[in-house]
Amino acid sequence: MKLSEIKEILRTLDHVEFQLENGTFVPEHFHVTEVGTVTKHFIDCGGTVRNEKAVSFQLWNADDFEHRLKPAKLLNIIKLSEEKLGIEDDEIEVEYQNTTIGRFDLEFNGKNFVLKNKTTACLVQDACGIPSEKQKVSLSELSNNQTSCCTPDSGCC
Repeated sequence: MKLSEIKEILRTLDHVEFQLENGTFVPEHFHVTEVGTVTKHFIDCGGTVRNEKAVSFQLWNADDFEHRLKPAKLLNIIKLSEEKLGIEDDEIEVEYQNTTIGRFDLEFNGKNFVLKNKTTACLVQDACGIPSEKQKVSLSELSNNQTSCCTPDSGCC
């Protein structure tokens, strides 16, 4: 989800709820403690230099159980970050601590914002020696002329 998308959605909501992909909700007294831009400058295993940029939201739970972040307040935080930091309309990445600090993609299911699990992947699979999809061969296409090196009395089986 891009920053422009969350801003449009927030304008239509009465309250803000975040939910993990497994259905568990982020406690409703969460805070958005950071909004910023994160950049990643790296080289992949094929030797290509790459840059990635995302808007980062950090969610945090405190002991102030009465706290509720309203959509207008989050819109104000986003607006301030755009003005002060020059944040652009990039994809959003959410940082949230469950058992450890996790980074999540963000989606909206029509009611709640959903923290989607991220996965790792090789960006250049042919350079890593990862075989492409296995070739499927029909058993009927195999030659009937092949002989086995094993015979019932050879002791190899």
